[in-house]
Amino acid sequence: MRLPITDEFLWEVFNLSQKVEDVLRFIGIGHAKDTFVPPEFDIKRIYEKKKAKMKFSVFINYLKKKGYIKIKGLEPNQGIVITDKGLRKILETAIQKTKKKKRKDGKFLMVIFDIPERKRKLRDLFRKNLQSLGFKFYQKSIWISPFDVFNQLEAIIRSFNLEKYVKIFLIEEVAFKGQQFSRS
Repeated sequence: MRLPITDEFLWEVFNLSQKVEDVLRFIGIGHAKDTFVPPEFDIKRIYEKKKAKMKFSVFINYLKKKGYIKIKGLEPNQGIVITDKGLRKILETAIQKTKKKKRKDGKFLMVIFDIPERKRKLRDLFRKNLQSLGFKFYQKSIWISPFDVFNQLEAIIRSFNLEKYVKIFLIEEVAFKGQQFSRS
């Protein structure tokens, strides 16, 4: 389910962040050079706020151009909706920022998949996400990881709707070309 985020809401969040910054600077918590300067007299700050607002607007347009969001007409105004491509990008970014911990039991996660050729782009994206989770290539459609990333893996599989193409196994050890698979 996609939640619509209206333009008005985004601007309110942006303006609120600017107001909080003003208050912090006024009471002396902001940068030292801005301390005790009333906001209405700080010309540089006013310029920076306008510049920040323009950057925010450019950022929204960039997201729209890349296909991560869509502007849709809602009752009574327009709104921003995150697209499937945007949700995938969010998920990919979250995965990359996740710290991976090795499994305490010393076992490995093994993923075996057979995603049809007609879904090649999705298959390539899935492989990229496996790499982000710390999986290593064993064979084209067999990947192995020593990390405890089951929940993230399951979220990826569900978000890409790949349940019928992917199997996950928990294994004790792996022999790789006559050697044990490294846990690093």
